[in-house]
Amino acid sequence: MQSLRFKAIDNLISVKEEVSVGGSEKVAASYGENVFTLKTAREYLSDEAFKSLSNSIKSGQKIDRTVANQIAAGMRHWAQSKGATHFTHWFQPLTGSSAEKHDSFFTIKSDGTAIEEFDGNALTQQEPDASSFPSGGIRATFEARGYTAWDPTSPAFIMNISQGSTLCIPTIFVSYTGECLDYKAPLLKSIESLNKAAVDVCHYFDKSVGKVTATLGWEQEYFVIDEGLANARPDLIMTGRTVFGHTPAKGQQLEDHYFGSIPERVYAFMRDFENEAYRLGIPLRTRHNEVAPAQFECAPIYEELNLAVDHNTLLMDVMSRVAKRHKLRVLLHEKPFAGINGSGKHNNWSMATDTGVNLLSPGKTPKTNLMFLAFFVNTIKGVHDNADLLRAAIASAGNDHRLGANEAPPAIISAYIGGYLSKVLNEVESRVSDKFDEQDEVMLKLDIHKNIPELLLDNTDRNRTSPFAFTGNKFEFRAVGSSANCGYNMTVLNTIMAETLTNFKNEVDALMEKGDKKEVAIMQVIKSYIKASKNVLFEGDGYSDDWQKEAAKRGLPNLKTTPLALDALVSDKAMHLFEKHKVLTHKELEARYEIELEKYIKYVQIEGRVIGDLAGNHILPAAIRYQNVLIDNIKGLKEIGIKAEGYKAQLNVLNEISEHINKVQVLTEEMTEARKAANNLGSSREKAIAYCDKVKPYFDQIRYSVDKLELLVDDSQWELPKYREMLFLR
Repeated sequence: MQSLRFKAIDNLISVKEEVSVGGSEKVAASYGENVFTLKTAREYLSDEAFKSLSNSIKSGQKIDRTVANQIAAGMRHWAQSKGATHFTHWFQPLTGSSAEKHDSFFTIKSDGTAIEEFDGNALTQQEPDASSFPSGGIRATFEARGYTAWDPTSPAFIMNISQGSTLCIPTIFVSYTGECLDYKAPLLKSIESLNKAAVDVCHYFDKSVGKVTATLGWEQEYFVIDEGLANARPDLIMTGRTVFGHTPAKGQQLEDHYFGSIPERVYAFMRDFENEAYRLGIPLRTRHNEVAPAQFECAPIYEELNLAVDHNTLLMDVMSRVAKRHKLRVLLHEKPFAGINGSGKHNNWSMATDTGVNLLSPGKTPKTNLMFLAFFVNTIKGVHDNADLLRAAIASAGNDHRLGANEAPPAIISAYIGGYLSKVLNEVESRVSDKFDEQDEVMLKLDIHKNIPELLLDNTDRNRTSPFAFTGNKFEFRAVGSSANCGYNMTVLNTIMAETLTNFKNEVDALMEKGDKKEVAIMQVIKSYIKASKNVLFEGDGYSDDWQKEAAKRGLPNLKTTPLALDALVSDKAMHLFEKHKVLTHKELEARYEIELEKYIKYVQIEGRVIGDLAGNHILPAAIRYQNVLIDNIKGLKEIGIKAEGYKAQLNVLNEISEHINKVQVLTEEMTEARKAANNLGSSREKAIAYCDKVKPYFDQIRYSVDKLELLVDDSQWELPKYREMLFLR
């Protein structure tokens, strides 16, 4: 019987692109057509309802229940005009993906009359089963009730799947007792906390600033391979990555894939998911080949942070679904293939005022330059003081495979700002005296753009090994994993920034109370922050052994594994920080800590089981079949009188195959015993560390022998698609 591997290869020969991806109409013509924007709401709502919705979005004002009924009615009429028959509260539980339960607009009144309705209660609140989602002990199995609550700041949208359409309402998700059980609720709280702290600092420079909004432009990396080849790999189906697979002769060493011509089949897929994204209001702008073969990237125009997070979460679902129409499979795992680049999600974060100023963009006047410098240095100080929390925010079993390998940043959190801005900070530190005098007034006239053309927005070089890099008018958090929910790490970044800015204002105010001029006080605190945080600045190669040693001297944490990195979430510092800014309570932080540990345990556990299954049911049978072929061959040669020298090559191959068969069998059994021992440990932390230190090391040992067998066994006997096929055949 032909194996799935060779069936998939045969099908590739005759595959035809049959999916229509639409015409060549302008994107602007369809952009946002499936989104209930304020412009759309104006057409379907009364003046009262529209004003209430608009005020809620812009200033957070509460929507009255009677007005909610009007909004719900207008939203239903719009959705039904788009073919929607159902609605759902779309939320982001701590599973890492989105969740939804569809309810029909159809209902029957008490007299038996069938009608279509959608009222304010259904719009604003629903009750999904909270016990079936990760809660970290907040909810027991018998305590099922939880609530989803409408987030008006993220507009409702229509999701078209096959022949059906559903009205999706972005919501937060909380337990019956009020604890956050999702990524969105803490994110919204962190956005508000940052807003308050940033506005207070802005008022030193511009009293007209009324709001500061965190912005995000994510870059989504992903792999695309043929669906048939993916289906023939049980490890890809179950874990999202290949636990076995020998490096092909050609990988990415020729550097010919990056920014190369996009393969036609992938191009059709890209156009298809982009068209869906545009209709959903996701402002995709960029698409290109990434560095590794079969790896690609897309990126949008910057948006307000909450909306950007929703759009990224939504896009990952859209991409995966659309790929199936093209008989392709999108791989969002951080390291689906060993030996080549993994995938990240580069989060380009900044802050913008309601007066139109990017707070991380250098200005053209002394006043705007001083404001830039204040926010720029505060960001560096926040990263320095909370590097452990930022590391915890990106920790996962998948990202552990990626960090520090093939252009991914290392686990050491450092900041890169480029030579020019490093010089500026050094000047501030050296030229501003501890007791400010008239000669230091020159430092208030810093010209950040001096000798740099105004059109050159990125006034720093790129350092691809830096986890946190300044790239002109934003910081790029490059260490985030490709499958991660952006909301988690952005919540942490917002909160530490809110804390740093709050401390900054307190210190400046204290100096002003002592009689210092405002600008003098600001410069003094900036100088002290530069001195206190300079250890986190690093311009060199993050992969070098020298940096590992230097980082240790500087006292920077180097937490290479998730179980240890997660400890920062439950430190006294973290507990105080998140509770002070009303982002997460102690109970909610402890719950997230438990959830992330459980995720790690389960992911590694699943990978271990898959390795055992593949070894026993795919690898060893194929190797033993070929082993028998060699035995029969050697026997036959002996029988016809061939001397030992004549079958020396066959005997060498046979011995090597036998050696690796034995190693795979023995190591797999030892790994299974190590898993059992880990499962019997008490706390989640103990289990996670045991899975990391005692179970996971077997993965590479088993893989070594399996990958050797892949080179030795007759290709026709090998059942699993090989790297050369998955990465280069489409």
